Parts: sequence; C-alpha cells; structure tokens
Amino acid sequence: MAKIEEIIAGIVEPIIEENGMELVDIEFIKEGQEWCLRIFIDKDIGITLDDCALISRAVDKVLDDQDPISQAYHLEVSSAGLERPLKKTKDFQRFQGCLIQVKTFAPITGKKKFVGKLATANDVDISIEIENETMIIPREKISKVNLVWEG
Repeated sequence: MAKIEEIIAGIVEPIIEENGMELVDIEFIKEGQEWCLRIFIDKDIGITLDDCALISRAVDKVLDDQDPISQAYHLEVSSAGLERPLKKTKDFQRFQGCLIQVKTFAPITGKKKFVGKLATANDVDISIEIENETMIIPREKISKVNLVWEG
C-alpha cells in the first residue's frame, strides 16, 4: 500500500502545478494529540502568503471531496523556505552550484553529514565539492539533502 504522503501528492500536485507552483514535500505527522498534513510549495520568484492561502483553499476542497485520510487532521501549506529540501533529480539539477547539506543513513568516510557545493546529480548519485575535492554520494545512502542559505 502506498504511503499517505504519496497518495496526497498524487491528488494535490496537479492543483499546485496548474497554479504555477511546485510541490516540494509533504509531511503527515502526529504532533501531540493531533495529526498535521503539511504541504511545502515553491516557485522561482518565491512563495507569498497569498500563494499559500490559494493552494490551501484549493487543496482543502479536493481533499474533503476525495477523503483520502481517515482521521481528523490540520492542513498547513507553506513555502519550502530558503533551506528547502532536495528530493527529486530535477531538484538536484536545478540547484547545481548551490551550497547543500547532505545527511546519510550510515557513515561515509567516517561522517554522516557533509556540506559543499552541488556539482552534478543523476538518478543514482550526486557529487559535491568539499574543500576543492569532489565527493560522490550514492542517492540510496542519502537520508536528507537541504539547500544551505548563504545570506
């Protein structure tokens, strides 16, 4: 059976894309006694509160109609932020040359956290430049990748 996040992505991604935005991530987590469905969106010029409200209204209606989640939950739609996660190959390709932080499931060369410039990416691995050295990390060993804000 598909995870609830995958089911929700299939429902909401077309709505988000037809409004000129991109679905970045979905979380369905329990916080205290309540369940929360968080949908993270982005677009090239950044996300505004109006964008979040627009997507929230559109998604809320469709989720109410299709009712894919059996328990009560709170819906949140927000920007993926300056340190947005990178998950899809197209995300990695879009942000080549940017500073990223990579966390791995198990140590590689004795470490589980790496910060460097994203050099290349494909469906199998990514390469990052760390202090003038290139490191190749298999995608299957990556637990999380985020942009690092260089403000």
